[in-house]
Amino acid sequence: MRYKKILAMAVAAAAVTSLAACGGVKKDSDVSGSAIAVGTTDKVVSVDPAGSYDNGSYMVQIQIFPFLYSQNYNTAKLSPDIAADGGQWSADGSEFTVKLKPGLKFANGHSLDSKDVKFTFDRIKKINDENGPASLLANIESVSAPDPTTVVFKDSVPNDVTLKQVLSSPAGPIVDDQVFSADKLTPAADIVNGNAFAGPYKLSQYKDNELAVFEKNSAYKGLTPAKNGSVQVKYFADASNLKMAVQQGSVDVASRTLTPTDIQDLKKDGKVKIVKGPGGEERFIAFNFEIMPYGEKTPEANATKALAVRQAVADLVNRDELSSKVYKGTYAPMYSYIPSGLDGKQDTLKAAYGDGNGKPSLEKAKKTLEDAGVKTPINLKLQYNSDHYGASSADEYAAVKSQLESGGLFKVDLQQTEWTQYNKQRNVSKDSDGSYPAYQLSWYPDYSDPDNYLSPFFRDGNFVNNGYSNKAVNDMIVKQAGEQDHSKRMTMLKQIQDMETKDLSTIPLLQGDQVAVMGKDVKGVVLDPSFRFRYAPITKS
Repeated sequence: MRYKKILAMAVAAAAVTSLAACGGVKKDSDVSGSAIAVGTTDKVVSVDPAGSYDNGSYMVQIQIFPFLYSQNYNTAKLSPDIAADGGQWSADGSEFTVKLKPGLKFANGHSLDSKDVKFTFDRIKKINDENGPASLLANIESVSAPDPTTVVFKDSVPNDVTLKQVLSSPAGPIVDDQVFSADKLTPAADIVNGNAFAGPYKLSQYKDNELAVFEKNSAYKGLTPAKNGSVQVKYFADASNLKMAVQQGSVDVASRTLTPTDIQDLKKDGKVKIVKGPGGEERFIAFNFEIMPYGEKTPEANATKALAVRQAVADLVNRDELSSKVYKGTYAPMYSYIPSGLDGKQDTLKAAYGDGNGKPSLEKAKKTLEDAGVKTPINLKLQYNSDHYGASSADEYAAVKSQLESGGLFKVDLQQTEWTQYNKQRNVSKDSDGSYPAYQLSWYPDYSDPDNYLSPFFRDGNFVNNGYSNKAVNDMIVKQAGEQDHSKRMTMLKQIQDMETKDLSTIPLLQGDQVAVMGKDVKGVVLDPSFRFRYAPITKS
């Protein structure tokens, strides 16, 4: 163990030193002395907003691109960013009109006007990348730009209560129509060379998943201007290196993802401070409806048996064990599709599966499988990822494997894959049935509304892309988005969760808080209900 720790320290030191020396990247000494150093293990799938729907990519995008609406610090409420007002619905609720602030420009000098906004949303839907956020725009029928400072969204849901939230989500970063391609993803190098930024920062240097250098954008006229001159983000291969970097002062802030054990250790370190923020992260198991045991594309396809397999998994998982033994209480058991802290939460999974009180039940799982005529043990391939979802994922899924196999009902083949490949192979699309029968996913909310835990998961064309579709669920999700009566909307949310509890296209396991670690001389790290980690307010003495 001592050898491993010494080796890890050496690797950490080498990693921090070498990051700034990679080809095409300036050394630390070439950057302003006021630079804030941020460390993360998160990976970036795409700098282009049309090609990503993940936390690592979004953390880059929210720094460099503007939004029509955003959240100010310490609030989940939306305010205009580059919009000039709060917007206006038409009398029949079918159109939402937004006015832009006058004189907006990108860092390259190009005007930022309504045609860029229209271009932004049109291209996301046209490209419809399998890793992109197009599913968030399902309610938007069209976007028009009648004059340079006016944008009109035609919405299929009258008075859509989710529209402004969507405009502040990963589908909302506004891009330059003179730099970005209209029908394909634009490479990061072209975006950087084109200086196509109008957010709080410009991305002056970028080496994929090694180093990103952000410089303050003085032309930004939005809600959250930067209080520092520049930020360097260093990407680490694992949490142990990230932990050592923040302890040694090589990074000022460590954000995503440190292990629960690391966080416990760091609480005892007088050189750093721990910052926690409201949760919203969900960890869950997803099932591929086409290739899971008895799935639609398998030789033994049988919907009843496939459902029984999913139900047996739900009967056997032990969330309390995952929470206490793997995550040391930093994640809480989750028995609902909507997390604690949001209206509409219902612990429907707690009563429906296991012993009915949150504990697993081997007897119930066995009976479910027997009644459906499923032969045991069931061979289940279960995939997970630790470089994106945290090093503790290995322990988490080793525990899940043990839980499923403990009574002999399952034989689990547990495997892991590097994130960029994982994110492609998990998807069901017109060209692929996906590669993983069951797999780990984690969710970081786009906006603080219960719809964001329903539409991306269960609506047709959803983010999970697991082959699941239920018309009744789809229609109810669309309906609740336009419901102005709070009580009626809550009833609809419960109905959706009841239906999903029966279908089990995913099984929620845990809900977690936001955590960051920073040096004693660092101020302004804000982890708030917006679920965004923004670099703009960070300063250090």
